[in-house]
Amino acid sequence: MTQETIAPAGPLTTDAGRRTDNRVWIRAAIYIGATHFFAGFVILLFELGSRK
Repeated sequence: MTQETIAPAGPLTTDAGRRTDNRVWIRAAIYIGATHFFAGFVILLFELGSRK
């Protein structure tokens, strides 16, 4: 039996020789957090505006 090498799905993302996978996840977490914060603020404005 011969052993085959499995190639990765695609090339690793690099920026000036450094891997950027971790930075992508950090940026995504920041965007998700900021979006939730903004949505909460808008909901708060609607709640305060609906009171008489």
